[in-house]
Amino acid sequence: MKVLGITGGVGSGKSKVLDYLKEQYHAQICQLDEVAKELQKKGTSCYKKIVEEFGTHILGEDKELDRNKLGEIVFGNEQQRQRLNQIVHPEVKSWVRMDIQQKAKEKVPIYVIEAALFPEAGYETICDEFWYIYVEESVRRQRLKKSRGYSDDKITKMIYSQPSDAVFREFCHNVIDNSGDFNRTKKQIGDLL
Repeated sequence: MKVLGITGGVGSGKSKVLDYLKEQYHAQICQLDEVAKELQKKGTSCYKKIVEEFGTHILGEDKELDRNKLGEIVFGNEQQRQRLNQIVHPEVKSWVRMDIQQKAKEKVPIYVIEAALFPEAGYETICDEFWYIYVEESVRRQRLKKSRGYSDDKITKMIYSQPSDAVFREFCHNVIDNSGDFNRTKKQIGDLL
């Protein structure tokens, strides 16, 4: 089983690439953000550690983590963000390793792990290779305005809060240019697989 890491900035079309890999190549898709959210639900060990570290004021009325309150603490404070990552990343990684073992037994041909921030997540020992889904910034902006209704200011903040194009290119083994027609993207994927 091939284990692929797929990354790229906001608006790069990762979701469309993931859907295509699932449909065309029967890939198992694992989105790290979704796994992290599941592992942080009330009653989990991850949840308990986060509440111990950051306090009960980060909880909503339902006693689940309030992501906005937690975000206010960790975004813009590198030390707090690192503390949160030290709690969450090992649990997510452990879950992913077990899931990969299970899917290998089920003879899944390709296991795809998607994350926006791979360069800092430490998955080099898990993934066989990393693909960077690249899209020209002007196209990303156009897509985000059309699909999500974001303002120019919001798009600029999101783009510049993520790793740069150079960081993604240096980290990843292959670059898929998803700026144009999706048939071109499909051909690039086919060539790599």
